[in-house]
Amino acid sequence: MFPAEALAREMAGRGWRVILATDHRGQQYAQGFPAEERLALDAATGSGPVALARAGVAIVRGVGQARAAFTRLNAEVVVGFGGYPSAPALVAAILQRRPTLIHEQNAVLGRTNRILAPYVRAVASSFPTLDRAGAAVKARSHIVGAPVRADIRALFDRAWVPPGEGPIRILVTGGSQGARMLSETTPRALAALPQTLRARLRVQQQSRPETLEASRQIYLDAGIAAEVAPFFRDMATRLSQAHLVIGRAGASTCAELAVAALPSILIPLKIATDDHQRLNAKLLSDVSAAEVILEDDVTVEALTTAVAGVLADPGRLAAMSAAARSVAIPDAARRLADLAEATAG
Repeated sequence: MFPAEALAREMAGRGWRVILATDHRGQQYAQGFPAEERLALDAATGSGPVALARAGVAIVRGVGQARAAFTRLNAEVVVGFGGYPSAPALVAAILQRRPTLIHEQNAVLGRTNRILAPYVRAVASSFPTLDRAGAAVKARSHIVGAPVRADIRALFDRAWVPPGEGPIRILVTGGSQGARMLSETTPRALAALPQTLRARLRVQQQSRPETLEASRQIYLDAGIAAEVAPFFRDMATRLSQAHLVIGRAGASTCAELAVAALPSILIPLKIATDDHQRLNAKLLSDVSAAEVILEDDVTVEALTTAVAGVLADPGRLAAMSAAARSVAIPDAARRLADLAEATAG
């Protein structure tokens, strides 16, 4: 939803009328979406013959709803952001021969985008690689990057400051899926670092509620100053202060790390569809901005070794920061809006 919202704000600023079309579930996450009108289209997904048949019927209904709305609104360009909720609107626009564009947030073309990409006018991608896309689709794709929030975009304009001889600030984030590994392994890994290094650490860690107290106790016993909470709202401020980030490799995370010029240790989510988090992480690991540990290889010892290796060389964090900045696309929303306007003709 966020890349769509970023595009909507950019397009509205250029004088375009913005309409949000999604399913009923998507409406729950769009309270602040800057749209003049919202279309709640029928859509569904499922596994198994019965569920797929029901999903097909729902999408057909959604296509009909979208066609009627687009005729009424005279939609000039329809932009999809992947996932089954985007299917009815895009199919309707394709059938009506309206200008269409899809944006793929991950380094792997998602399943819905994969089906529809051959039929849309243009494809925008966040990453230089676009796995699972055919040659014809790749030839029509444009690398625009992944839009990030304005407060995080602002971090691109500030200078990243290395820790020097002072405190080393580590930010530990975790996705909603599979965060238990980070919650449980990271405190033990940092506690296993040499005492002289532990004394300099200032850790801020997102942790699952059931592991909060255990994590806090591990840090306390290890003499590490730590703030452990289920969720951090002021993420831009915390990123601006961090020297190293440990986390997953979602598309937004990788884009934010690049824009904020932050060194990182990434553990891609193993169950991510089409292994897209591993391929997302390559954006940063290929330029040595990030160390990547695959989930099957994660142990306390492996994570301790990775952190110690990054922090042992005074110049390495600075080099990783510069490398992350080198692959950042801070103006992704502008680029995507430019492509949307060009597609509209």
